[in-house]
Amino acid sequence: MIKSSLPFLRRVLGSVRDLAPIVLVIIFFQTLVLRQPFPDLAPTLVGLALVIIGLTLFVHGLESGLFPIGESMAHALARKGSGLWLLCFAFALGLGTTIAEPALIAVADAAAIASAAAGVIAGDDGTMGRFALGLRLTVAVSVGAALLLGVLRIVRNWPIHWMIIVGYGVVLAITPFAPEAIVGVAYDSGGATTSTITVPLVAALGVGLASMIKGRNPMIDGFGLIALASLTPIVFVMVFGMIWAALAG
Repeated sequence: MIKSSLPFLRRVLGSVRDLAPIVLVIIFFQTLVLRQPFPDLAPTLVGLALVIIGLTLFVHGLESGLFPIGESMAHALARKGSGLWLLCFAFALGLGTTIAEPALIAVADAAAIASAAAGVIAGDDGTMGRFALGLRLTVAVSVGAALLLGVLRIVRNWPIHWMIIVGYGVVLAITPFAPEAIVGVAYDSGGATTSTITVPLVAALGVGLASMIKGRNPMIDGFGLIALASLTPIVFVMVFGMIWAALAG
């Protein structure tokens, strides 16, 4: 019983260690800079304990569930030898995980509210709902396309630095033509989508696929998918903004 609880206790201590810098920064500024007592200390401590437990369970879930299933599916599809199904899986994985990404949902809703307040879109619930949904679907399709390109990169051994250079060149080229109100949302959307759900599965897909292909190094070739998944939403969201502005105008 004691032995079985040791791994969980190690994860709890690891979570405490990871959160310690944040806690120390807050304590420093609250006590030495602001020189004020902590408001509602008891609820704050309870919240901190819940964060530690939640982070521990989240990391445990990644290690025992999401990473293994991502790698096993990449192995199975690579052994099957069907490039088409592998590409379909990559696109569907990017699409599905991004739609369910909590950070993207929050960003899309906030963007709809801000756009309505700025007069870019109508302020009724229907228009804001369509705008937020369209933004989420656009980002989801872009991440699916990024994973499709990333899988092709691993299979074909394309250099990732040239893909990134070309991608950001496209970003810089279309930024002046995108509506000003959508540019900031576009640049933030890449970071919002590469979050809690998307990153573990995408990383597992890349590492699992690279380890199955002869001549590929999982460390060198297995990573980089997340960089592409952060890049493509910028382009797609700016194009979405241009299409929305054209239809609205």
